[in-house]
Amino acid sequence: MSNDIYKIVIAALEDIKGQDLVTIDVREFSDITDTMIVVSGASNRQVKALAQNTVEEGKKAGFQPIGVEGMDEGEWVLVDFGDLIVHVMQPTTRAFYDLEKLWSMRPSTVAAENEVDVDFDEND
Repeated sequence: MSNDIYKIVIAALEDIKGQDLVTIDVREFSDITDTMIVVSGASNRQVKALAQNTVEEGKKAGFQPIGVEGMDEGEWVLVDFGDLIVHVMQPTTRAFYDLEKLWSMRPSTVAAENEVDVDFDEND
């Protein structure tokens, strides 16, 4: 997927005054997408407007979303463009799920370095 969709999505979110826009490179952790954009809307109405504008501007440029979830509620709307997934969330929902922290964590290598010998024999 070209960089065009990223520029289009960011512009669409900025047009509707999306707040605290963050991009997360998840190529290292995910086989289903390369980048996530997380942005906040102050109300369910703004969340829906941000997501709708993203979909419309993407379609105008020839990028058909694979799916859109959560548009009815407006708490958290996910717009899936394949290599780019957009999460539009109300601030309380965003704080609760904290996707930025979740996707920025590095896999732990502590267990592999300190191999533990555990016997799972049921007879013990």
